Amino acid sequence: MTDRQSIIDQFKAKLDQWDAEIDELEAKARGASAEARANLHEQISKLKDQRGEAGSRLDELRESSQEAWQEVQAGAQRATEALGESLRAVREKF
Repeated sequence: MTDRQSIIDQFKAKLDQWDAEIDELEAKARGASAEARANLHEQISKLKDQRGEAGSRLDELRESSQEAWQEVQAGAQRATEALGESLRAVREKF
């Protein structure tokens, strides 16, 4: 496995983990009060938007040329870090 493939695999693993965490939050929302459920659904919607952005960055990373690799990798890193921070904030809130 190349270093490049290893990095891509790490990003994919993070996204898979965060997909599972988003699913957990959705399960919690089903058992929450109406007000909390509405707030949680709003937060989950934002997380899913961020997840979509991070997924797009992963696709770009997979398809990037050697010349663009560093720049694309940095963008993917920023997107996944933002998603991770958002997930932590939502989990702490609920």
